[in-house]
Amino acid sequence: MTNTESNSSDSDSYRGLLEDLTAIIAPLQALHLQAAEAQAPTVREILRSGSRDSRLIELTLDHLLDHACIPQGLALFKSLCRHYWELNPQATASYINAYRDLWDSEDRETRPQTNFQVP
Repeated sequence: MTNTESNSSDSDSYRGLLEDLTAIIAPLQALHLQAAEAQAPTVREILRSGSRDSRLIELTLDHLLDHACIPQGLALFKSLCRHYWELNPQATASYINAYRDLWDSEDRETRPQTNFQVP
């Protein structure tokens, strides 16, 4: 087998593996999206009303944290963190750190600063 044939075979194997993983992950992604969409009305109402109910906000952040691995969940999580920052910056910082611990895959000391910023 030539080097070109070997590279082509490796590429085909990689493509097949990627397709298999995508098919396996799709239902999980759909569940994350469904959960984020279920939390969206609560987030919108908290933001619209300017709610200061820390119990409700933290409960919602807890739920969103589990689904911040998808763009829709992360967007909701960030918007609620921005709101909560004004009320309780320490608690908000702990949620941001929890997000980083759960969803940032690189080592904490060697990873670059993420673009997750509040205000």
